[in-house]
Amino acid sequence: MSTERVSSNSIKFSLAGALLRPVSVQIFIIFVPVLMAGWGVGVLTGELADLVFGSISDAYIQVSTFVAATLLLFYGIEKIFKIDAGEVLSRHTFWQVPLAAGLGALPGCGGAIIVLTQYVSGRLSFGSVVAVLTATMGDAAFLLISQMPITGLAMMVTGFVVGSLSGWLVDLIHSPEFLYEAKLKDNKRWAARRENASSFVDRIWLALFIPGLCLASLVAFQVDVDALFATSFCEKPATTIGVVGGSLALMMQLGPRLGCLGDANFSKTGTVFRKTIRETNFVTLWVVSAYLAFELAVYFFGLDLKSIFGGWAVMTPLISVVVGFLPGCGPQILITTMYIAGYIPLSAQIGNAISNDGDALFPAIAMAPKVAIVATLYSAIPALIFSYIYFFSFEYY
Repeated sequence: MSTERVSSNSIKFSLAGALLRPVSVQIFIIFVPVLMAGWGVGVLTGELADLVFGSISDAYIQVSTFVAATLLLFYGIEKIFKIDAGEVLSRHTFWQVPLAAGLGALPGCGGAIIVLTQYVSGRLSFGSVVAVLTATMGDAAFLLISQMPITGLAMMVTGFVVGSLSGWLVDLIHSPEFLYEAKLKDNKRWAARRENASSFVDRIWLALFIPGLCLASLVAFQVDVDALFATSFCEKPATTIGVVGGSLALMMQLGPRLGCLGDANFSKTGTVFRKTIRETNFVTLWVVSAYLAFELAVYFFGLDLKSIFGGWAVMTPLISVVVGFLPGCGPQILITTMYIAGYIPLSAQIGNAISNDGDALFPAIAMAPKVAIVATLYSAIPALIFSYIYFFSFEYY
């Protein structure tokens, strides 16, 4: 089943739920699991409970709040200065490739999706598509920057440089209209997803985001926030806020699948706050999943992932590049989580960062499948080259 059909069915299900249930009931369904999760932090004890609650809280406080602050700043600047990135790209023909690479290098997938929609409308060259898909690291960039800011910024610069060089080289080899089909410009479905969210739930989300961001600032300086704010009434206030905030993000993202109000994926509509909340929730879903996948695998199976990958050191960059072919940010966040945890080397992270296209690959496949496949394969070439140059220069003994 195609991604478009799945997304369409989810939206229809969400709208049907909205017709069958009053808004208050839908909001109640969303908040019950959230409140139960917050209650469980203070009641449930044990290693497994601490692992689950800790993973959700860390994902929200250490990653989601940072993502939201970055997106809020980006969308705010775009709104205040009335910047239309797509229009800027179409006006500057010579600089299309580096501008596309620059948009791709930004954390998240928004810049890459902008470039793809402009290509579909016939305004950009095929080299610009290769440049943006090579440069983008998707939502995994948020995770890397929040945990390892210097490395994260280095990946952004690397993506921009490699993406620009790749795009220019491709435009020298192929004509700007390579693989372009005029009928693609009529495909607007990925830019018009309908919002079906609740302003009340959004306000609660923002109310949790403010203390969450303050806690994230303290955590960045290695402050034990639970110990700092602990009281006789609540021994783990920071963890509780993180769990409640993370659970709310998950429920808002999963709402449409439950026939409730929720986030519309790949929509360009909405206010600055609505777009920030929607994209942050999407990142939160995958980051929580990645955190839990590792922690639960280690807890239940006693896996030593570092030793497993250590035995296949030469193959690790190649595996990471291949994982980059998978659409969506989930697999890429998983690779970045493994790098942060020390299970895979930097060369593997470099290969995955260059080869992966994040969520931008979904609309690319839907709108122009041939373009998506060829551009992804092109991005694999510099990914393999640079990852193995680093591997044999600094990691191979």
